[in-house]
Amino acid sequence: MTRQNRSVSDTAASWLKTCERNGLERSTIKTYASHLHVHILPRIGGLLVSDLTRSDIRDFMDGLLDDGVSRTMVRKVMVTLRSMLAEAVEREWVHHNVASDVRLKRGNGRDRKRVVIPTKDEIRTIMTKAPASHRTMFTVAIFTGMRISELRGLFWDAVDFDRRVIKIKRRADEFGQIGPPKSRAGERDIPMAPTVLDALAAWKKSGLTTDDGPVFPNAAGGIQNYNNLYNRVFRPMLIENGITDEAGAAKFGIHALRHAAASLFIEQGWNPKKIQTLLGHASINMTMDVYGHLFENLEEDVAMFEKLENDLFSAGAKQSDGCRSPEPSRPVVIGTDPIPPTDLASAATKV
Repeated sequence: MTRQNRSVSDTAASWLKTCERNGLERSTIKTYASHLHVHILPRIGGLLVSDLTRSDIRDFMDGLLDDGVSRTMVRKVMVTLRSMLAEAVEREWVHHNVASDVRLKRGNGRDRKRVVIPTKDEIRTIMTKAPASHRTMFTVAIFTGMRISELRGLFWDAVDFDRRVIKIKRRADEFGQIGPPKSRAGERDIPMAPTVLDALAAWKKSGLTTDDGPVFPNAAGGIQNYNNLYNRVFRPMLIENGITDEAGAAKFGIHALRHAAASLFIEQGWNPKKIQTLLGHASINMTMDVYGHLFENLEEDVAMFEKLENDLFSAGAKQSDGCRSPEPSRPVVIGTDPIPPTDLASAATKV
């Protein structure tokens, strides 16, 4: 096969093999493969990579949006497409990555869905009504904001009872493979609230976990499977306790416990940068994009503007009272002619 007749499908197959060869996580490769087989290859798989133009990429992207694919998913698919075409550039099948020139325009934000955040009553219900086998796990999630992958990959050597911190240094992917956090920001220390400290201490003594195993193991002592955790434990618990939507389905997923933690952090008035660090976000933009609306408080804003006005006018009043204009100086007489104070210097010179 010559350089000129490599199709998008050929490039995709080569790129996925490169991803495997480079040791990418299976879950990441699975996501890439899904983007390829669901969105990319059915639309442009038969085209030659050497024939792709910016117009083709724009048409592809617009087609996804017209078919109802969310803007969030389109962005993810475009990341996959750009990475795949970078493989073609590196192998000299094409001279330029045309997908890097095409960007999804920012929407107006009106159709952006805000995250579903459990209410305080729902949080308390989860903490008290969760099965004993998972109550500690959900309590830790609510007070720390840890990702479910980080909770599944948590081992006792990362729980420092003396310093009262949990060190996030591992995560479990969907296949139960243990690895480091995906980004440097993911490696962090999270302080333990007294409730978390007591719950983990009691859990460690329960006999349901081992010192060298995961903190929250499955029945066999291994890494918990996410689907089992959600479908057999979390979702039935929500439904049983009436935490449902209008259709009677579970109101939210396990990730909502992380949102609950973020909302509690924000309610305490903590600095956004501190919250970013605790959540392990790579940038403050990510924190504000997801939780920015929670920092808004109309009553506080109104009070702030009232204080601004009061401070301004009270400062003006103090200045008026303490800095009254002095009475005009009387003219100084030198000889027989009165001389205004402003002309003292010249008069003195003449004398």
